[in-house]
Amino acid sequence: MGRRLRKKELLSEILRERRALDDTLALVPARRMNVAGVTRGGWSVKDVLAHLVEWQRMNLEWYAAGLRGEKPAMPAPGFTLRELPRLNEMIYRKHHRRSVQAVLEDYRSHHERIVELIETLPDADLVNLGRFSWTGPSWTLSDYLRASTAAHYLWARTRIRRWWRAQEKDKRGDAG
Repeated sequence: MGRRLRKKELLSEILRERRALDDTLALVPARRMNVAGVTRGGWSVKDVLAHLVEWQRMNLEWYAAGLRGEKPAMPAPGFTLRELPRLNEMIYRKHHRRSVQAVLEDYRSHHERIVELIETLPDADLVNLGRFSWTGPSWTLSDYLRASTAAHYLWARTRIRRWWRAQEKDKRGDAG
């Protein structure tokens, strides 16, 4: 996965990327968060945020299952890592009809839960390979948490910003 991030560095990267995503979200009025086209699949800003929330929820469930001595289905029951596009489509369908307000609340609360979890963990739990059996032989807990937060925030911000710039350009073009 790359450089293993200890607690301080992981939290710093997560908070930096979250602020940058929140700054991008501040550009988009709530009434525009349901407009399709942010991704090639036609997702809206709300759908992108619901995607982030669901991956964070799954990550928290994997961790909890591991603490109970269980081996969670990775990435989800009935899916393999090669089927991520199909899983992401299922996530989209699961959340697509939810309200912007409900998704934004989950976006806030799941982020807080991830940060709270990280703050309770010693560095060894975050960066040692094999510390948790469910993380597999090449990823650490830090890698999973980073993927569902900082890396996903960057992915979302890039797509939302690109979409928003196109929206604004189209609006300027229509006015001219």
